[in-house]
Amino acid sequence: MMNDEDVLNEESEEIIEETEQPETEVESEDDKTANELAEIKDQLLRTMAEYDNFRKRSAREKEALRAEIITDITAKFLPVMDNLDRALSADCMDESFKKGVQMISDSFTETLKSLGVEEITSDGEAFNPSFHQAVQRVDNSDAESGTVVQTFAKGYKIGDKVIRFAMVAVAN
Repeated sequence: MMNDEDVLNEESEEIIEETEQPETEVESEDDKTANELAEIKDQLLRTMAEYDNFRKRSAREKEALRAEIITDITAKFLPVMDNLDRALSADCMDESFKKGVQMISDSFTETLKSLGVEEITSDGEAFNPSFHQAVQRVDNSDAESGTVVQTFAKGYKIGDKVIRFAMVAVAN
């Protein structure tokens, strides 16, 4: 027969066993929750990194597209600039008319500068095939061989990218 002490020991062992099982289940649930949290955190970090890469790539593409658009539009307006230069070099009896054309030309030049467009210097410079297009070779005793002596059409560039090569005559 069992005495009261044995019954108490048996009951306490059952209670201990019952309480141990839920602790194990609680620990495994905590581990499971911690693992899920770590996975979600990893996914969040990856998503943040992907978004950051997307943002940087988009900014680079936007800047490249901007430069491309400015180049294309500027190339289409350069004949207008050439015509303004021709109008300024022509003889004119009306000084106020010539002054108005000069103001338009200056305004156009300033607008090009604000877009980062620069004129390629030519006259008196050494011929550079990266910026100049030789359309004529001339004998000139005053200039060194390979020097630009006359510019037929101004060249323009944005940074190092040439929009239009300067058409020049080069000394022999």
